[in-house]
Amino acid sequence: MTESVWDYPRPPRVEPCSAAARVEHAGRVVADSPRAFRVLETSHPPGIYIPGADCDETLLVPSSTVTVCEFKGVASYVDLVVGDLLVADAAWVYREPRPGYEAIRDHYSFYPGRVDAAYLDDELVTPQAGDFYGGWITSGVTGPFKGGAGTRGW
Repeated sequence: MTESVWDYPRPPRVEPCSAAARVEHAGRVVADSPRAFRVLETSHPPGIYIPGADCDETLLVPSSTVTVCEFKGVASYVDLVVGDLLVADAAWVYREPRPGYEAIRDHYSFYPGRVDAAYLDDELVTPQAGDFYGGWITSGVTGPFKGGAGTRGW
């Protein structure tokens, strides 16, 4: 069964992810969880939020980047450091999410395009286009998706 991102709500909805989420980089498993959440918002592929307890937080270093989502609140970013390799702003986390989004508190959402691989179950995820949004595209999700050139005003 496929889902159209145009059927997703606005404001976004948080729901448990039925698939296990895994993130790999430089030969390391950075995150692996059967307990992730999906954030579903009109025109966006799902954002996947992985509990900090299911991430190797020794590889995640706070960065100075902060953004604000009108719905979820203030997001703090982390760099991913594996050995001598540094991936700037590889993921973000809401430490104090706004009401309605408490389920994703202290869960990391990784940009699949900034790591070597991101999976939902055994399916390799396609990154959402652009450098701002971090949606995870799988065969179960159809667009068109916001994020690429010319979609800013959607």
